[in-house]
Amino acid sequence: QVQLVESGGGLVQPGGSLRLSCAASGSIFRVATMAWYRQGPGKHREWVARITTGGNTNYADSVKGRFTISIDNAKNTMYLKINNGKLEDTAVYYCNAVWGDSTWGQGTQVTVSS
Repeated sequence: QVQLVESGGGLVQPGGSLRLSCAASGSIFRVATMAWYRQGPGKHREWVARITTGGNTNYADSVKGRFTISIDNAKNTMYLKINNGKLEDTAVYYCNAVWGDSTWGQGTQVTVSS
């Protein structure tokens, strides 16, 4: 089993920055890929970014060039740095781990507003 706990959400002004964290515990050695998803008000959950254990990354077109996904293996923690926040980035952000099964965190709210 793998457990995930997100943190770091909050209020950010348009153009501002925020860093989300996703702390993993349990059978971490089984994790092949981790990712961030988000679900905005009245919208379906959408994929945001992905990182493999080898460090390869992929981003949705809507966040490419503004968001950065990374992993600190020593801390068993994945991060999502949000730069140049836009109103449409407002959502609950979820982290996900694929390890033969799939685990979701509980979500953290990000609100971009002036």
